[in-house]
Amino acid sequence: MQRLLPDFGPAREHPAFRRLLVGGLLSGLGGSMTSFAVTLQVWDLSHSSFAVGAIGFTFLPVLFLGLLGGSIADSVDRRKLVLTCTVVLSMVSGLLAAQAYAGFGRLWLMYLLVMVQAMLQAISAPARQTFVPKLLPPAQLRAGIALTTLAGRVVMLSGPALAGLIAGAWGLKTCYALDVVSFTAALYATARLPVMRPDARPGLAPRRSLRAIGQGLRYIRRTPVIAASFLTDLDAMLLGLPVALFPALNAEHFGGRPQTLGLLTAAVGVGGLCTATLAGPASRITRLGVGMLSGTMIWGAAIAAFALARGLPLALFCLAVAGAADTLTVTFRASMVQTLTPDELRGRVSSVEYIIGVGGGPLGNVEAGSLASLTSPAVSAFAGGAGCVVAAALIAISFPAFTRHRTPPRPDVPFGARDAPGRARARDARARDARARTSKGVRGPRNPLEGGSWATLPLRVASCWRRCCR
Repeated sequence: MQRLLPDFGPAREHPAFRRLLVGGLLSGLGGSMTSFAVTLQVWDLSHSSFAVGAIGFTFLPVLFLGLLGGSIADSVDRRKLVLTCTVVLSMVSGLLAAQAYAGFGRLWLMYLLVMVQAMLQAISAPARQTFVPKLLPPAQLRAGIALTTLAGRVVMLSGPALAGLIAGAWGLKTCYALDVVSFTAALYATARLPVMRPDARPGLAPRRSLRAIGQGLRYIRRTPVIAASFLTDLDAMLLGLPVALFPALNAEHFGGRPQTLGLLTAAVGVGGLCTATLAGPASRITRLGVGMLSGTMIWGAAIAAFALARGLPLALFCLAVAGAADTLTVTFRASMVQTLTPDELRGRVSSVEYIIGVGGGPLGNVEAGSLASLTSPAVSAFAGGAGCVVAAALIAISFPAFTRHRTPPRPDVPFGARDAPGRARARDARARDARARTSKGVRGPRNPLEGGSWATLPLRVASCWRRCCR
């Protein structure tokens, strides 16, 4: 069972990362409540689906400010930048709570505050994504990213449900108020971080300039593994994310009940949470490019199967499989990007990753809705899923370096020795073994299947399996 669960060593051994993880989880739950409350309040004020959908237009400045935020993150102390943006974000949430308690009820004010919130998040997000590589050693980076992904899936699944319960019991004003309080955890975790200045490297342009932004984009273009990972992520979000079709498909095939629509929406999050919780086997995969392409193809195939499903259990299963595959691709992509990007460019590269994550979903909804208006929702969902699989295959052919990419081998850690002293003992044991074999005139690594009693055969087979996974 321990081999199936994610490695909690980064949170156990590094207090700064643990505080950041818990603070991000609590703040994320508060942000989910505000997103839910904004949508509900705009609907109550307008009773217009267009007015609710227009909230998405407030994220248009993110397309430019995300790149600018990455440039700023590579030129200043990232801790101070995130701390400042978090303080201002808490003030914006306070204004949202104040207008709700005062009953002001103006759509233009709602849109303005949400737009300011999106702009601040676009500036701070690239800097925030650079914290984990600074706080954890390379050997624990993927485990730390897996824990961050797990926290994000918990927020995705439980945040809207918790917000609905709170709004139903005490009103949406309480959701705004709890979001303001949740910023306390994020502020505390960020304030306790060490100085997070980017590493300096000669030859780079002044970082707060258009030329600096261009350097980050050129680095992505000249690094096939990172470019292919971004294209694969964009492929999945642009072609295989038909959230806009869920209401129509629910009405056509599953009775059109609101409860059923809620199940369809939650199924993706349930699958992602299961994969994030049982992330142990995925942490032993070294060919992350192949893993990301495989996960994207599984995602596309599951979405195509969902479009053809006519029974609710089969449809929920397909969406859960899609969510599970998506969580794997998110973890693999973040591991590759943070490992391959030098620290002095990490903010600018992370800004492109953030823009794809924020903008890919709305663009995918536009694509799915437009095709559905010309054909039907089922045809649109099936075409998107099949197109996602084909595009992933084309990326694999066009970027052979992406499929050949391997992460550095993990240390051969025995069962139960996930902490730093355990790894040190394992290294010392291997060194003593090598010296003993050298003194006996035996060369080469020991075959784990040779020698020993039958009682230790399972452990020796497991050791051999770990070496094959590296």
